[in-house]
Amino acid sequence: MRLSQYIGLVCGLGFSLTLPACAEGESTTTSAAVEPHSDPDTAQHTTIAVSPSQDYPMQLRQIADGLEHPWSIAFLPDGEILVTERTGRLRRIVNQQLMTAPVSGLPNIHAVGQGGLLDLALHPDFANNRWLYFSYTDRTKDGLTTNLARAHYQQGKLTDLTVLFSAQPRSDQGQHFSGRIIFDRLGYLYLSIGDRGEMQRAQDRNDHAGSLIRLHDDGRVPDDNPLVGQPRTKPELYSWGHRNIQGMTLHPETGEIWTTEHGARGWDEINRIQRGLNYGWPLVTHGVNYNGQPISQQSERADLESPLLHWTPSIAPSGLTFYTGSDFPAWHGQLLSGALKDRLISRIHVTATDAGWQAQEQERLLQDFGQRIRDIRQAPDGTLWLLTDARNGQVLQLKPASTHDQ
Repeated sequence: MRLSQYIGLVCGLGFSLTLPACAEGESTTTSAAVEPHSDPDTAQHTTIAVSPSQDYPMQLRQIADGLEHPWSIAFLPDGEILVTERTGRLRRIVNQQLMTAPVSGLPNIHAVGQGGLLDLALHPDFANNRWLYFSYTDRTKDGLTTNLARAHYQQGKLTDLTVLFSAQPRSDQGQHFSGRIIFDRLGYLYLSIGDRGEMQRAQDRNDHAGSLIRLHDDGRVPDDNPLVGQPRTKPELYSWGHRNIQGMTLHPETGEIWTTEHGARGWDEINRIQRGLNYGWPLVTHGVNYNGQPISQQSERADLESPLLHWTPSIAPSGLTFYTGSDFPAWHGQLLSGALKDRLISRIHVTATDAGWQAQEQERLLQDFGQRIRDIRQAPDGTLWLLTDARNGQVLQLKPASTHDQ
């Protein structure tokens, strides 16, 4: 049995060991079916007291619980909310109540290790065309991989399902599937693919692993992708040298994509994505391997893109958003990143200078809450929503608290 397969098995069984898939903060699952929790439609909206930030008293409002490792959340124009459960269900929140019945029409999903049903994204014209995009893992005789699909969504049902992309080559490894999806302002679609636990693949441009890919909304490859027409490369690649992107968001002014990325033991990153650049993994890193040996003797190289910020020790960053809401005006334009291993939200101040972009962590929020934060999103109305990564996962709003609430 290969080491990475052993790691996936041990982590999936829930043992607490300092191993790659466990130590970086990722939870794992086996492909066994999990029964839904009983009668979530009756869940009450409870308020959870948390410590104040530097600027504001805060509280959490629980919208739903009983979700099995929720991974992503999407806000529909009519107010309905969709949440993925990594174990393979898509759930509905209607009028702020979690519906018992999951959405029908999903493809076969193989939820194993860190894989399963992952991210969600609405087509920019969803209100008219109803296209819902999602990423997931499946297994064939050739192994596991990350897929991108879309389907029409209407009132709890998916129809006209089409698989737009499958990362190649497949692998038996059960980790680093990534799967974050985002549309840019021009309507191009981006999907992150992890290195699948085989670090050298991130430097192979004829391999989708360890990359960010760029597609048209129907899965076609744009003619201006950086590797189009080059031999022995994958034309879908937009950037490469990534270990395992976990959060993606658009800068509110420039429209550029910013990401969070897991390092090994150390060197978790925030990056600003640019066309055709190599982000260095595993050629440059301050992180060390799980046996304590260095991965690289170099932390930077002139021909490789350096992160704007790195966390060492690792916090295992997750979902990412630029804040532009009104509840916490002092945070306007700043980044908020969830964290799995350290169970917090990192607030990061971002500035543009003559020397380039700079990012500096300002504070760590919700450390007393003690839950693994899988995703953080800003809803269309500006409110902040969180997902906790647990067998009894929660959907939460982060709100200001009045003084009498403290």
